[in-house]
This record gives sequence, structure tokens and C-alpha cells, in this order.
Amino acid sequence: MMLDVRRINACGLNLEGCGVKKIIVEHLKYRYPQSTELALNDISFEAEEGEKIGFIGCNGSGKSTLCQALTGLVPHFYRGAYGGHVTVDGMEVMSSSISEIAVKVGIVFQNPFTQVTGAKETVYDEVAFGLENLGLPRGEIITRADAALKLLRIDRFKDQAPFSLSGGQMQRMAIAGMIAMRPRIIVLDEPTSQLDPQGSDEVYQALDDLSAQGLTVVLTEHKIEKVARYCDKILILQNGRSMAFDTPAQLFSAKNTEAWGVRPPVYTRVCRELLRPPAGVYPVTLAEAGEALANWEVIL
Repeated sequence: MMLDVRRINACGLNLEGCGVKKIIVEHLKYRYPQSTELALNDISFEAEEGEKIGFIGCNGSGKSTLCQALTGLVPHFYRGAYGGHVTVDGMEVMSSSISEIAVKVGIVFQNPFTQVTGAKETVYDEVAFGLENLGLPRGEIITRADAALKLLRIDRFKDQAPFSLSGGQMQRMAIAGMIAMRPRIIVLDEPTSQLDPQGSDEVYQALDDLSAQGLTVVLTEHKIEKVARYCDKILILQNGRSMAFDTPAQLFSAKNTEAWGVRPPVYTRVCRELLRPPAGVYPVTLAEAGEALANWEVIL
């Protein structure tokens, strides 16, 4: 997907020349201090500019650790034994500081309450807080904060108190604060785990908007239907190992995903029981399942 500079500039972000090239992870291995087992064991994958990549797997499979490896928290903060290579937008993580990596990679955690400073009285000031810490000129802060609020569709809440927002709105505020810093990659660790369906949809629509404008999005998620619908590619992890990396349709059409602790979307499971796919690939979304039920051969 090519970076649509005109759309970005129309929103006031002016990210020309700042598009993500790719993420490259090569044979990554990592073991936490005091542990005898690898948390990540020979992980390799790539993410192109503007792609949405999902990490899925059971608890303890290594999803959060892999997110931290993309931001430099592994190994620079957590230490431990580290091998392989992680490159983000041309920057080698092992040889770069966390502060250098943070310029290119932003992380949003699963609970938005943990990212609200509590020191600001309005949503606008909360989004602008990180920019103030960078010492940017006032005009630049206003431009960036306004653009991020508009892009995340929460500009109408800018004068409200941060803790008056709903869960989905607060998560979008956290993302807006990160976007205002102009990272080139966004990593989200279970961004909708505490949200209701409406809040989840709000966050994923925002992520769709961001990826459409050239930002690379990486996320972990337990809601398989959401991952299947919104992600371009999915990485399945089990016990720290990469079991598969492919498009949702190809991955969930395989017969061994459940052996890796991952159940395909309900729409895929229904179509498996009822239909014979003409190309060997099953639907992964509700819309695709509806079309398949209307047009594919029914198993008798």
C-alpha cells in the first residue's frame, strides 16, 4: 500500500517523507532474566508500509514480549538473553536506545487508564502533553494535536475531562496522543480487551484510518473475528514460536490452527460445515460468509 500523502496532509498531519518502510524480524530469540525458557524462539516476519499485522495465540505465547521487542523494551529495559535482529524503519533495535526507537515506534497498552496522566483537565491537553514535553513551539503543538483529534474522530470531545470519556473514546484518546508524536509504527497490546463491541469498533475503525494513511499497525488481540476482519496478515504464536504467518483467509482455512490453540472465526467454522469452497479458501468475515452461502456449493 502506497502512502497517500494528500489524505494525510488534508488531515493536517503533514507526514510527507515520514512513511514506514517496513519491520523486519529475523530469527529473534529472547529469554527473560532468571528464566530458563525462551519467551521468543526463532521468530521471523516482515511488515510492509501501511500493513495491519495481528499477533494471536494463547496466554503466554509471547505476543506481548514480541510487541516489546519492536519498541526496544526488550532487551534494553527488561534485559535478559537476546539473539537475532529486529529492524524498524531501517533502525536496528539492538544497537539503538529506547528514546531513539520511540521516535519511530509508539506503543499503546490494553488499559487506556494507564496512559492517562491525570495531570490534564481536558482531552485536548492530554493529547498535547507529550508534545509539550518535547518542547515544541506552541503553533506546532496546536497543529499536531488538532490533526490527531480529528483523525481519531474525538475532536468534539476535546474540551471534556479525560475520565469522562467512554472506554472506546479513551482508547482513541491514547492513540491520538501517540499519533500526535508522529511515530512511523504503532504497536497496540490488546487495545480492545476491556471495551464493549461499540468501543472495539471505534478503535478498529481508527486503526483502519491510520493504516490507510501509511502507518504500519501491529496489535495483539484475543477477539479472533476482529483480527480476521481488520488485519492484513496474522502471526500465530505458541510457546514463543511462530507457527504460521499469512493472510487471515489462508491461515484460518488451514486445518491445524486449533492445534496451535487458535479457533478460526465463527463464520469460517460455519462455512466449513456447510460449504465446499471453490478455491479451497473459506470466508473469515460475516460479509464474506453471506456471499459464500448465497453462491457456493452446499455439502450434502
